[in-house]
Amino acid sequence: MKKAERALISLTDKSGIEVFAGELANLGIEIISTGGTAKKMRDHGIKVKDVSEFTGFPEILDGRVKTLHPKVHGGILAKKNNPDHLQQMQEHGLQAIDIVAVNLYAFDKAIADPECTLENAIENIDIGGPTMLRAAAKNFQDVTVIVDPADYPVVIEEIKAHGNTTLKTRFRLCTKVFALTSRYDTAISAWLEGVVC
Repeated sequence: MKKAERALISLTDKSGIEVFAGELANLGIEIISTGGTAKKMRDHGIKVKDVSEFTGFPEILDGRVKTLHPKVHGGILAKKNNPDHLQQMQEHGLQAIDIVAVNLYAFDKAIADPECTLENAIENIDIGGPTMLRAAAKNFQDVTVIVDPADYPVVIEEIKAHGNTTLKTRFRLCTKVFALTSRYDTAISAWLEGVVC
């Protein structure tokens, strides 16, 4: 397994991120991020590249479109042992993303507010987050995907020991993604079923 070189981090729950990202940076891993996550890391002296700089395309539509870009998803989904994928990455100037640490907009928290409107609930439906998570989980052979801060220590430990995480860990983390996105979509569907529009 190739050494991890690049991580994309975009979090709602930022607990422990300064330690995790600090360790990644100390290991020479480039960090790409968005908005408040990037700010928190910079506030702790961690070097971060904005997604818009990575993609060459600005965030648009009030932040609704930030990470939905071929340079992000190509970097996540490319199979590193597939010569055609590697050639296409070179042709299109894509860089591999080896680690994806993402958690989702707090939809449950938004709808728990008795004053929550349909418009507010809709704005708390995450699109880019689940898309990146599912892409990274699908490509677990090559990508480490993290949805739970409790998994930060094992990821750091394995990267320190091997230059990357083990396949066993990547598969375990991938299963957590599909469990999370399934619960997330179920919560959205269940809430919307009770709404009169």
